[in-house]
Amino acid sequence: MKNIHRQVVIAAALLAAAQMSGSALAQAYPSKPITIVVAYPAGGDTDAMARLYAEKLGQRLGQPVVVDNRPGASGTIGTVHVAKAAPDGYTLLLAPNTFAIAQFVLKTNAGSSYDVLGGFTPIVQTSVQPMFVAASQGSGIKDIKTLASQGKRDGLTYASPGSGSPMHILGEMFNKAAGTKLSHIPYKGVAPAVNDLIGGHVPTTFMTWGPIAPYAGGKVNVLAVADAQRSPLAPNVPTLAEQGVKDVEVSAWQGLFGPKGMKPETVKLLNTHLNEILRMPDVVSKMAAFGALPAGGEPARLEKTNAADYNRFGKLIKDLDIRAD
Repeated sequence: MKNIHRQVVIAAALLAAAQMSGSALAQAYPSKPITIVVAYPAGGDTDAMARLYAEKLGQRLGQPVVVDNRPGASGTIGTVHVAKAAPDGYTLLLAPNTFAIAQFVLKTNAGSSYDVLGGFTPIVQTSVQPMFVAASQGSGIKDIKTLASQGKRDGLTYASPGSGSPMHILGEMFNKAAGTKLSHIPYKGVAPAVNDLIGGHVPTTFMTWGPIAPYAGGKVNVLAVADAQRSPLAPNVPTLAEQGVKDVEVSAWQGLFGPKGMKPETVKLLNTHLNEILRMPDVVSKMAAFGALPAGGEPARLEKTNAADYNRFGKLIKDLDIRAD
């Protein structure tokens, strides 16, 4: 009897261990496809880099990683979708720094507002992107002096990927510093803005390097970089300061976020893989083609960068009276 009882106890223990093991395996992350939401149309630099990271991340995690474009309302539609998703690591957001500032310029409601600083889980800052001033070839504008001269008259316009974007803010900072009256035309993303620039439908834009690089020196005249120094992506392009427009420096960045409340171990896994991906030579090369330089680092870097932009641009938007058009 003792032997039978002992065998029953051992069998029960083995069964319990097997069930616990099976449960742990079932809950292992990731056990199903992951979605990276891009809150802008396909074809822009955020979309292109999301697809690059998704391919590499899927290979490393052993699960498909797909990109879901949810454009509209300066990125708030896709962003709110992620904010409301389960914090299980299966719905993520690759966002440009419009994420930090759109709420200041839009008339938000319960369906379009989100908590910039406390409503998401920072995972990794993926890139930094210098921004440039450019004009269509047909505009005849070949330098900042000409742009400033023509821009002091009413009627000249500039394109941006949307109201509240860093490009919009840069345009209004330029207006103030150069004394111009460029009127803002917001588009639903980078691609349509650049398409209208090269088509001659809008004369100027403030934009990251990737979307305009294929047309530089041809259909697009690149006039200046809005940074303290010339960019390694386009070393022959002078800064705004070099051309007499002082204190107008704005750059863009991108970061991967998840819904608030993600497990630290899931965040660490994704952060580790993305940092390694951002060091891959082919990824670095492709990012340069998109006008981006790898960032990386701990989640705290993204959190700090996001908060800095939220505070800086919040003040600028108020001072410059920037609103959704």
